Amino acid sequence: MESLLCRRKMTRAMVLVIVTLSWLGGTYGEIEEQLFEVRKLEMFVDELPDMPRLNGFNSVHGVLKPTSLQIGMFFTKWKFHRDLPPTPVFAYGTSRGKATVPGPTIEAVYGVETYVTWRNHLPSSHILPWDPTISPATPKHGGIPTVVHLHGGIHEPASDGNADAWFTNGFKETGPKWTTTTSHYANKQQPGNMWYHDHAMGLTRVNLLAGLLGGYVLRHHEVESPLRLPTGYEFDRPLIVFDRSFGKDGSIYMNATGNNPSLHPQWQPEYFGDAIIVNGKVWPRLTVKRRIYRFRIINASNARFFKFFFSNGLDFIVVGSDSAYLSKPVATKSILLSPSEIADVVVDFSKSPSRTVVLANDAPYPYPNGDPVNEENGKVMKFIVKDQPETDTCTVPKKLIDYPSADVSNAVRTRYISMYEYVSKSDEPTHLYVNGLPYDAPVTETPKSGTSEVWEVINLTEDNHPLHIHLGLFKVVEQTALLTAGLDEFKMCMTEHNDAVKCQIGKYARGKKTAVTAHERGWKNVFKMMPGYVTRILVRFSFIHTNGSYPFDPTQEPGYVYHCHILDHEDNIMMRPLKIIK
Repeated sequence: MESLLCRRKMTRAMVLVIVTLSWLGGTYGEIEEQLFEVRKLEMFVDELPDMPRLNGFNSVHGVLKPTSLQIGMFFTKWKFHRDLPPTPVFAYGTSRGKATVPGPTIEAVYGVETYVTWRNHLPSSHILPWDPTISPATPKHGGIPTVVHLHGGIHEPASDGNADAWFTNGFKETGPKWTTTTSHYANKQQPGNMWYHDHAMGLTRVNLLAGLLGGYVLRHHEVESPLRLPTGYEFDRPLIVFDRSFGKDGSIYMNATGNNPSLHPQWQPEYFGDAIIVNGKVWPRLTVKRRIYRFRIINASNARFFKFFFSNGLDFIVVGSDSAYLSKPVATKSILLSPSEIADVVVDFSKSPSRTVVLANDAPYPYPNGDPVNEENGKVMKFIVKDQPETDTCTVPKKLIDYPSADVSNAVRTRYISMYEYVSKSDEPTHLYVNGLPYDAPVTETPKSGTSEVWEVINLTEDNHPLHIHLGLFKVVEQTALLTAGLDEFKMCMTEHNDAVKCQIGKYARGKKTAVTAHERGWKNVFKMMPGYVTRILVRFSFIHTNGSYPFDPTQEPGYVYHCHILDHEDNIMMRPLKIIK
């Protein structure tokens, strides 16, 4: 592990090369630049934006009806900080002039269908370097492949954003599993928070870095209104957080040279930027009243974990995790969010002992055994608290929404899911697999629609991997450390056979048990798989809020996937297909 960390430290210190690549023909020009020193940027000078809102419904004489949205992907420029030059980005929006990073927040309503035609207006060449050796989507006639996944959404396979269902500008070329120009979101799942982002094969990490991400909120007024949580755009706000580094010209920096350049000329195992961005601004500020606010915090980073805390000791009151409410609120001083996780929190600024408070971060990177944070990536944003008290009719109820408990006795079977990292002779990571298999190997996970399964996730690597399962929701049942005695023998057996039973998993999964954090005991679609642990989860392939079946056929092509949500891992290629059967 020490050599791996040393390599990553050297990578951040090296002179950077910003590359513009031509997608077709493999030609590119290189412009050597030193990394912009983000410490020279003044913190907390930009106001926190509220991203544009798009209604995922029509209102006709007070009756809510389905609607169709046209959302494009555009090459434009975005101002991340007052003192940075405008940055070339790829951005979602209803037009090029309205495109933003993050994209507009889609507001949907339970039971009212939303149709979105995602249109690719991107140029022929990418603004970031990419690696042709990790099997990315590669059109024959040029263009940048994209496809949109609604993360946390429960909908038919054709609308799930399969990595091979990509398309280029004007749908001139499409991937082998592309089926439709318009995504259909039924909005019949439990209310909660989601986000949409690019999901193209081998290009997810660069397309998100370029700016292709945005929020999605599903509301169910009959269920949520009695809770009396903060509402309205002023007091209920998404906070989409990610990290970036910049060149001196304001461009987004991404490494142009890989850690194993003879094998992968550009791929590196994780991307970390030193500037922390919230809603498209570097270290923004927000003036708040002395009352309660609701923040839907999304970690949209490629690889960075955040351990959020307030500099003056304020509490987070967690009301939801990922796309579902908790059964009751949980107060905590800190929240650890892996890439793609969501924390739905309430903060009571009437209890602030100071006029200013910084939302800070102290998660090592890579997590959990990497570098400590520095002055720049240890700060997220600042809140300026008004002096005068505010009349507040909102509350935090003692109970939220009860969903079924995780009863493993209802599981129809148990599966073993193993995580592997492979290294070169020089101990440099080369690729990562789930179950020792590449993505295009025959499907091995075939759960039956309407059932629950126990998955025993065995993390044989030294990194924490956020596991994301499309379609299914799960609860974490238990986290058990693998015994260190004989662990090398077990890893060798698993590497050779990939058979947890044959390798006697029960002999080794007898170490320390780590309790699941209180605010993570609800239904989730992402969870942090600790290194050297077996994490038992109960996965449900049906709705959690009703006993009804899916209003679509989940067995259709192109199916679903599950993967690590560190995007650099997912792209190379820690992802496997998930085929639902009847």
